[in-house]
Amino acid sequence: MASFVAPILLLAASVTPALAFCGAHTHLDKRAEGEVPISTFSASGPTGPLLWAQLDPANSACADGTRQSPIDMVPGVFTMMSGRNMTMAFTDLPEGAEFENLGSTVEVVMEGLGSSMVLDGLNYTLQQFHFHHPSEHLDNGTTMPMEMHLVFMHEEAEVAVMGVYIDIADPESEQAPSTMLETIFSSVGEIAEPGTVTKTQALALTEVQGMLESGTFQRYSGSLTTPPCSEGVSWLVATQKLVLSRATFQNARSVLGFNARYVQGAPGERNLLQMFASPEIAPAENSTVAQNQTTLRRRWRA
Repeated sequence: MASFVAPILLLAASVTPALAFCGAHTHLDKRAEGEVPISTFSASGPTGPLLWAQLDPANSACADGTRQSPIDMVPGVFTMMSGRNMTMAFTDLPEGAEFENLGSTVEVVMEGLGSSMVLDGLNYTLQQFHFHHPSEHLDNGTTMPMEMHLVFMHEEAEVAVMGVYIDIADPESEQAPSTMLETIFSSVGEIAEPGTVTKTQALALTEVQGMLESGTFQRYSGSLTTPPCSEGVSWLVATQKLVLSRATFQNARSVLGFNARYVQGAPGERNLLQMFASPEIAPAENSTVAQNQTTLRRRWRA
């Protein structure tokens, strides 16, 4: 057990401090008008993921939940779903949208702007989308440069999140950088400090809708990736990827820093923190942890 979990947890504890995020202290929370809340947990150190459960009793799932996110998206942990089996209605924003720095991430506020999707017969509205560097989910053992999370909520407080990997544009590839992402991050320098907000230029969300509808999703039931790590979140990780120019990626990275939770075990497996606390218990040979002990790799060079 220690051969794999210990290095992962030590890495989580030792990376450059930066606040982490997915669903907490965002537009899923009620806030005062004009307020940009700054997260109080982090991706490392004394308020990092190793200690999230000790920050608040409400965070217990971070340490004992068995369907935690993010995970390595390997065969067997998800079901495939065609984008055509979903009804998406993303709204272009000619006036742009609020773009803010929560300290934990940078987020585009979408609440009340009309974008939605229908999943399993339920209508979900898009509340916000935000970014992680590097990706939180692994693409079959590979870390991608970034990941975008589009956070949807149903009126009965059910949460669904679309995860979209973001790669760096290859000069030899025919895939051009995403117009929407390039537009968003053109103003990231204006919100370099936590608690700041600006307005983007016009955003074409239908660009992303078209890409998602033409592809497939890897679906599983997981959790928020930050405190309180609540489970029951419907995850839809897209197989289609967006790309950024290298210069734009570097600008985004300079503000985001490191804000990714370490990879969790496959759904249903014992929580890694519990496993690490019981070193006499080794993972099963066919567990996700054991299978991926030597496969973790990075997709890009900074």
